[in-house]
Amino acid sequence: MQNIEEVYKQYSNTVYKYLFCLTGKEEIAEDLTQETFAIAIKQINKFRGDCKISVWLCQIAKHLWYKELKKSKKNKNISINDLNEEIEEAQTTEDIICEKEEKLKLFKDMQKLDEQSKEVMYLRMVGNLNFIEIGEILGKTPNWARVTFYRAKQKIREVNKNGKKN
Repeated sequence: MQNIEEVYKQYSNTVYKYLFCLTGKEEIAEDLTQETFAIAIKQINKFRGDCKISVWLCQIAKHLWYKELKKSKKNKNISINDLNEEIEEAQTTEDIICEKEEKLKLFKDMQKLDEQSKEVMYLRMVGNLNFIEIGEILGKTPNWARVTFYRAKQKIREVNKNGKKN
């Protein structure tokens, strides 16, 4: 685990931007960013390492924002619909961040494949092509494209499985 000061320097801007997207207010985002890192320091032993530190910190930040929304709901008379809309927007932002990180990891893993497997994966995933179209493009059969795609997925799973053990 990195030094908490290094973690703060590396991720505080990410957490702040995430919170600013959720809140739309600089002051609240700054306060919640500080509170996020205070909680992270206290709960560092709960970090399992099965996701990036930035994702874990954003999870903490999101929960703090939800608490803040509930507090403000008690103090103000906002409608439940407004609260639900804000929560849905927060979840959408979090989903986008997680999805982007997962895609980045997948594309990094795909770089470890042989050229044909990599090409089939790109055509299938990025180009949204079916196996018949992939076979036509590469001058192979649809079955070859299907098997190559399947084997490439298996290789990526194996690499990830072996990488987590180390």
